[in-house]
Amino acid sequence: MSKNYYDILGVNKNASDTEIKKAYRKLAHQYHPDKKGGDESKFKEVNEAYQVLGDQQKRSQYDQFGSTFNQSGGGFSGSQDFSFDDIFGQSGFSFGGSQGGGFEDIFSDIFGGGRRSNSSAKRGSDIQIEVEITLREAHKGVSKTIKLNKDESCNHCSGSGAEPSYGMKICSTCDGSGAISQQIRTMLGTFAQKQTCPTCNGSGKIPEKKCSKCNGLGITKNKVDVDISIPAGIQSGQTLEIPEKGNAGSYGGRSGSIYISVRVLEDKYFRRNGDDLYLTKEIPFTSLVFGDKINIETFDSEIILTVPKFTKSGEVFKLRSKGMNKLYNRGIGDLYITVKSVIPNSLNSKQKQLLQELKKEGL
Repeated sequence: MSKNYYDILGVNKNASDTEIKKAYRKLAHQYHPDKKGGDESKFKEVNEAYQVLGDQQKRSQYDQFGSTFNQSGGGFSGSQDFSFDDIFGQSGFSFGGSQGGGFEDIFSDIFGGGRRSNSSAKRGSDIQIEVEITLREAHKGVSKTIKLNKDESCNHCSGSGAEPSYGMKICSTCDGSGAISQQIRTMLGTFAQKQTCPTCNGSGKIPEKKCSKCNGLGITKNKVDVDISIPAGIQSGQTLEIPEKGNAGSYGGRSGSIYISVRVLEDKYFRRNGDDLYLTKEIPFTSLVFGDKINIETFDSEIILTVPKFTKSGEVFKLRSKGMNKLYNRGIGDLYITVKSVIPNSLNSKQKQLLQELKKEGL
């Protein structure tokens, strides 16, 4: 059953990141199982909600697909266990594999600490873009090349951050340990906490001379072409991910992802509803009365619709498997054709005479 994470945190769907973070902090304190009156099940539920809503990418997927979005590749686990032993461990915070930013940011705000990192490498940020395609392109699938201005590994220093011909030296701030100690005052007392060294970002080393092109970061901003492939059957509003094609990570960290929000433009002739297509075809009154064969051009080919005698204007014909291709080759939708009698804008003398005779006959 789909869970309403906004209700769990007690915020509305338009809540800001700050409001969501504040709500989580309050509930985490209230329900933590190591506190008197805590509730483990509610604490896990709150953690699960924040792990999604506290991450912009996961929140976007949740808003689109609900809490079951992980079944289609979003992926997360709300089963992490937390204790104050974890929070105040000598080697720093441990959150059972929670990913960048989430719970560490919260407890860093509460207790003033942070988890020590053993590497200066940082994952690059994700890039979100919108791409417009036609309904025909959505039916057949399409490849496009997009231009992006994004972070890439510095080609002057090969991502090291050091000026070529210069090496690395021991960081004087942390003496090469990659971490610095800090005293943390909490409601439970004062604790020693290690933080990632802000000078070397946890590596223990810094360039003897910073790269003149990237100023020691190992990344530069470049304009690049990125090839994307949009599968047949894509729906408007769906999002595609291109892993590790986003902004490059600093100090050799892996690149982020590109998230492509697809917008399918309206078509001049066809209307789409899910995987089905709808078309209104105007035909002469005589074709409805005497029957006819009507040519219909679809995205794949031209088909012939047989209109029986005495068909009423507004009649709908269903043609199976003549609609949209379904995503991931799961079949083809149907085509619904509504036939309507077309009224001419003008008549010649012979047509007028014939219609007058029909009128006399009561037709």
